[in-house]
Amino acid sequence: MAPVSYNGWDYTNNEAAFQAQKTKNRRLKFQLFSQASPSEAKAAGWARRYTPGWAAWCWWAGCTVMYEIVLAKFTQNPDLKEKLLATGDESLEEGNTWGDTIWGTVDGVGENRLGKILMRVRDELNEA
Repeated sequence: MAPVSYNGWDYTNNEAAFQAQKTKNRRLKFQLFSQASPSEAKAAGWARRYTPGWAAWCWWAGCTVMYEIVLAKFTQNPDLKEKLLATGDESLEEGNTWGDTIWGTVDGVGENRLGKILMRVRDELNEA
């Protein structure tokens, strides 16, 4: 877990930053997400009424927002940047046991969106 600043807000981790984008309510962003753990942020994100159009937006723009948050995380935390770069050209997979086959994989099956974002960020950091 590492802090990240995104769109003018400070969060304790990238899951909180991502889930906070589901609302435009500034009070909720601060109260629910700024200091939330990843699991607290995920639960709060799923429990709230989202900004109108969020579900459709998430499928189309969610990867862009996650990419921006992941890029911020690794550019704002030099120690994590070095760890990511140390993976070389290894294939990165967000394996999980909770059934998320969109952002990750379960038993090697899934879209692995987060793994692909991590590899894209790593490539861009290598080029910089």
